[in-house]
Amino acid sequence: MKKLFLTLAVAGALSLGTVNVFAQDSVATAAPEQTTVTEETTIDAETDVEGQAMHQVLKQKFIEGGAIWMAPILLCLVLGLAIVIERVIYLNLATVNTKKLIANVEEALKTGGVEAAKEVCRNTRGPVASIFYQGLDRYDEGIDVVEKSVVSYGSVQMGQMESGLTWISLFIALSPMLGFLGTVVGMVEAFDSIEAMGDVSPVAVAGGIKVALLTTLFGLIAAIILQLFYNYLVSKIDSLVVSMEDSSITLVDILTQYNKK
Repeated sequence: MKKLFLTLAVAGALSLGTVNVFAQDSVATAAPEQTTVTEETTIDAETDVEGQAMHQVLKQKFIEGGAIWMAPILLCLVLGLAIVIERVIYLNLATVNTKKLIANVEEALKTGGVEAAKEVCRNTRGPVASIFYQGLDRYDEGIDVVEKSVVSYGSVQMGQMESGLTWISLFIALSPMLGFLGTVVGMVEAFDSIEAMGDVSPVAVAGGIKVALLTTLFGLIAAIILQLFYNYLVSKIDSLVVSMEDSSITLVDILTQYNKK
């Protein structure tokens, strides 16, 4: 009987040990799953923060930089872009098919004379047509006068196309200068905080340094944007000027041949 009780006791102890081992294994298996869920939640939260739209981030940084220094930089950017839009529209409207215009003027000279050619130029937009009209209007005074008139009026048209570029270049130079000014002021505030506290504390100087860096950042961004559009406008004007000069030479040749006939 004693042997039977001993046997049952040993069996019960082994059963309890096995249950405990299984319970520990279950807890150990569930723990990594809970850790994985927590890590996934953290990653999703970080993704949501990093996935903010660019304009929201810029807006937040703009507010953090302070309205005193950010507002002038924003004003330079807005005014510069307004001039850029006006110039782009003007230059695109000034761009015409010069080969077609020359062909129409030459055909009008053959069929209806100078007045017909002037009518073609009057009904065509762009600086090239305006130069042609001025040249044809001086045809009675001689080819030399026509050539001088074309050159003079070409300079006038060039000045009209370049109108506004001076202001854009001013805003390009002014935006980073305002940013650097904000940088200097921010650093001065940081050193004032250090002087007032008598100790170098990151918390005390962080605000001033942050303003300094943000003003410089936005000033450079505004200057880069305006510089890109400025170079585009300059290249557009150069192509129009080359087209005007080439077309003016062609007009003088056409009128010279017409005069001989």
